[in-house]
Amino acid sequence: MVNDTIKNSQVCRLVEILLVEDSPSDANLIMKGFVNSKIANNLHWVEDGETAMNYLRQEGEFANSPRPDLILLDLNLPGMDGREVLTELKSDPSFKRIPVVVLTTSADEQDILRSYNLNANCYVTKPLDVYQFIAVVHLIKDFWLAAATLPPDLSI
Repeated sequence: MVNDTIKNSQVCRLVEILLVEDSPSDANLIMKGFVNSKIANNLHWVEDGETAMNYLRQEGEFANSPRPDLILLDLNLPGMDGREVLTELKSDPSFKRIPVVVLTTSADEQDILRSYNLNANCYVTKPLDVYQFIAVVHLIKDFWLAAATLPPDLSI
């Protein structure tokens, strides 16, 4: 029953993805990765942490923006960096269940550990291997998005 509910909820609509990335070339690569993954999605791209939070809070120009099913987050952003965004996301009851994949150039052990301590769901370093990225996207689709779309009475 739960599996049917999950399958039906994913088949009925596109996956809403918020990409928070300041590099246009990295954003392009990520977008191509989603095209190659064949996951039906709407990808919304913002270039900094403050704009990401405005998007999530549906403020200003984002008043009618859809709630993302997944957030792809660079750590090294101008202004409000990805670490601050992750801290805010995971401490806010409205956003803490949205899966977050950190996509960053930092392979620093402290950044990795801190991201997981802040409840990031996955940590992927750039430059991206397109095949690795597609594999991560499929894992997200098959597991995290399924868990995120459980009916409210079955959520943990």
